[in-house]
Amino acid sequence: MLITAATGNVGPYAASHLLRRGARVRALVLENDPGIARLPEGVEVHYGDLAVPESLDPALEGVDAVFWMWPFFTLSVATAPAVLKKIEQQARRIALVSSVGVHIGLEPVDNNCHAYLEKLIEQTSLEWTFLRTTGFMANALGFAPQIRGGDVVRFPYGAASRTSVHEGDLAAVGARALTEDGHDGRTYLVSGPQALTQEEQLQIIGEVIGRSLRWEDVHAEEA
Repeated sequence: MLITAATGNVGPYAASHLLRRGARVRALVLENDPGIARLPEGVEVHYGDLAVPESLDPALEGVDAVFWMWPFFTLSVATAPAVLKKIEQQARRIALVSSVGVHIGLEPVDNNCHAYLEKLIEQTSLEWTFLRTTGFMANALGFAPQIRGGDVVRFPYGAASRTSVHEGDLAAVGARALTEDGHDGRTYLVSGPQALTQEEQLQIIGEVIGRSLRWEDVHAEEA
């Protein structure tokens, strides 16, 4: 099994779950990536770059399944078709970390994001599973710098609500999809247990650290 973007919020959990299920696990990482230390023992580290498709060849050799995450915030999808072609030449199964935006029809294919990757995969011969997440719990870590500096978090959309999922739970679903039969062609909405607004998340953080924190809405354009 190969995990791409393996040192992010989801990758180390995916590696752990796959190892527990008896899989041989490889992680695709960039040279000098400090996040390598987050990977569990037993993972084979292969250096490669999704922006350079030919660099994936050694990591893909003998691989039968891929846990595919694309680092949208740091990389365009220009090389995604070439990367997927290489995956198809080697692997049989693929699980894509996608988005609730596709699930509810708000993310079009032409925005070069999750919907675009789903469309590419559907055109291959791979046995695919799409994991459409409602958002990650770790996103709340984005509040950390402001909390360290004071008691007010200034950010857009405090009333925006979502059922964020823990990254380990998402990884567990992906690991099952790649190691069990019956998930080919399935799209799963991977959701957390409770709908919380961003402001409510901040209040919970304040309770846990013993501080009174306050949310201050900022217009998106100003942010």
